[in-house]
Amino acid sequence: MSYQNGDECDMNPINLEDASDDVKAVFEDIMATRNVPDVNNFWKYLANEPRMLAHVWSSLKDMMGPGALDPLTKELIYVAISVSNDCDYCMASHTASARAKGANDEMLNELYAVVGLANMTNRLVNAYKVPVDDAFK
Repeated sequence: MSYQNGDECDMNPINLEDASDDVKAVFEDIMATRNVPDVNNFWKYLANEPRMLAHVWSSLKDMMGPGALDPLTKELIYVAISVSNDCDYCMASHTASARAKGANDEMLNELYAVVGLANMTNRLVNAYKVPVDDAFK
């Protein structure tokens, strides 16, 4: 499977009925955990590499579960990183999840502004090679 010059990889989604036992087990855990009738496209495509599917699901379940940060904050962080990485799928998925956890348009618009400002100032700091102030160490 080789591709270049912007050609897309010819990957197909793996559906539950066509999945190996290992993939089915992960899909069933996702559906039970999220109380959904099917898994999102992300999981279906990731199922092309079952080890990565299991690893990502386990990591996501662990990190997005209970912790020091509340669920909405975690989703907003995920949206911010997705915006910075220009991942349309992740922006859509995690914005929907953030909305389900209470985010509104005002919060999301402010988040986008902070992401844009942080990206700009990060690039300026890197361009000018600004040393870290002693007070911040």
